[in-house]
Amino acid sequence: MIFVDGESISISAPNSHLKGREIVELLLRNPTLIAASERLKSMPVRRFSISPPWKHVYVLQREYATVDPAIVKLVGTDEATTCVGLVIRNRYTGMTSVSHMDFPGVVDRGLAQMLQNLSDHEAAFDVHLVGAFDDSSTKHVVHSAGSKGNKIQKGYSLPLCCKIVEALQNSREEFHLQTLCILGHNTTTDSYGNAKPIVGGFWVDTSTGLMTPASFDTSSRCPDEIVRRVRVSVSSGDPTWDGKLLETYDTHNDRFQIAACSWMPSEWKRTALSLQRLSDTEILVQCSTSPSAEPPDFVENQRRIWNYLIEYPDWSHTFPGRKPRVFERAANGGWSRCG
Repeated sequence: MIFVDGESISISAPNSHLKGREIVELLLRNPTLIAASERLKSMPVRRFSISPPWKHVYVLQREYATVDPAIVKLVGTDEATTCVGLVIRNRYTGMTSVSHMDFPGVVDRGLAQMLQNLSDHEAAFDVHLVGAFDDSSTKHVVHSAGSKGNKIQKGYSLPLCCKIVEALQNSREEFHLQTLCILGHNTTTDSYGNAKPIVGGFWVDTSTGLMTPASFDTSSRCPDEIVRRVRVSVSSGDPTWDGKLLETYDTHNDRFQIAACSWMPSEWKRTALSLQRLSDTEILVQCSTSPSAEPPDFVENQRRIWNYLIEYPDWSHTFPGRKPRVFERAANGGWSRCG
């Protein structure tokens, strides 16, 4: 159940069963949550081009990680446009879970995954939702002056937000909502009139629970970034990951344990070869839910994924014996692969 300022959001109508959209509309009007969003948006974005000096864990799209504050100082994500960064932190232990949810189908099982290493008896949780700008209108997406743009039907953010808040509300756990920087509260426009998110990434200080807007580059996104991006692209074809978030981090041993994912080699090699022939603009239009709002390296990252699938079309090369890829922290703060 969701609480704001210590009170259940359904306390004024105890006999009604609120649906996701009703809950979202109710929460977006809450003065406390509005003020929290304004504070977050007013903070400068911390940009990391090398790994921070503290132990940290970064999650990519459709991944999650639960971290122990006695071991990990920071946990975060970025690149969220129509996705939602969800933070759940145990008020008593400080154990913190962060996920990067990208569609409604992963919410129910994903929430259960996040809670697995967080729950203790009668625990209460602080929760933050960040991302998912208002992409509900149909617009001509313009990429440069004089371009005609591409008419794209949008509307990915609202269904995802509705599903998340409904799942939180219907849970027996106590979720104390601290931040709701989503939809209209997280939307601005560029010089061409295209909607885009204001906050697309963050980190959480696990010792205090404080959140800061943040962006990361390849060097600060922890180990095996390209393989993890490949998993996001191909996991829909692997029944092991149906409706689940991708497992990435071993909470108890402080190591990245990137669980295996399989894909159809010939099918994905053909797809990758075909996609590599597209122009940058075509890649944005065909491969993104929000072409005008993607970060500058979106196209480059897509091409890196396809290059990998072309070079290593057989998934067993990446995950021999379907075993996870395991990385431990090195003495210099980086990561070294085990085995």
